[in-house]
Amino acid sequence: MTISLRAATVRRSAAALAVSGLLLAVPVAASAHVTVNPDTAEAGSYTTLVFKVPTEKANASTVKVEVDLPTDHPFTSVSYQPVAGWTAKITTSKLDKPVKSESGTITEASTKIVWTASKSAAIKPGEFQQFPVSLGVVPDVPSVSFDAIQTYSDGSVVKWDDPTKPGKAEPEHPAPVLTIGAASASPAPSNAPSVSPAPQPADDSSDAGVWFGVGGLAVAVVALLLALYAATRRSR
Repeated sequence: MTISLRAATVRRSAAALAVSGLLLAVPVAASAHVTVNPDTAEAGSYTTLVFKVPTEKANASTVKVEVDLPTDHPFTSVSYQPVAGWTAKITTSKLDKPVKSESGTITEASTKIVWTASKSAAIKPGEFQQFPVSLGVVPDVPSVSFDAIQTYSDGSVVKWDDPTKPGKAEPEHPAPVLTIGAASASPAPSNAPSVSPAPQPADDSSDAGVWFGVGGLAVAVVALLLALYAATRRSR
């Protein structure tokens, strides 16, 4: 009787640990948003940003990515780095309201970048792709957001355009945000724009969500081993 009770207790504990492991693994998928890296820049500078786009769906691939550029504080220079298997198009539009800048009044600017994948280059489930762009001049404002639209091979569309508010929980589909700091006091060494080097591909092994996932899987494995041990003891 004592052995049976002990085996039952072990089985219940193993089941609880397995459930805990699955719960710990959830943040891995939940943290897979469209993001911009780096997420900070200096006002008045030229910078290279990388938009990271993961595919969250298990049964469809990402075939198109659209990023809207700000029109209230437009960039005067926009270019993209080619991505293998993807075509890119920059849309230039006349602004509804002219914007004054140090270089003069801006009446039109780049307002959207669209990347479209060839059939073999679509971002498959469990994969991500990075899209580097060079932007300038960075406006002297606290931050700018980039609304993004992700289109899947099954025709579904996800809009990453929810604003993130300080002190509030992160929305379901947050728009990538670039935080802008004050311009440096030291003068530039030449009149040429200073362009930041392209950030290196993110090492996902350092993401907190990944470590949560790994921890959850480890707990689940231990739980299974305990369950097998209990079953073996019971059969003796």
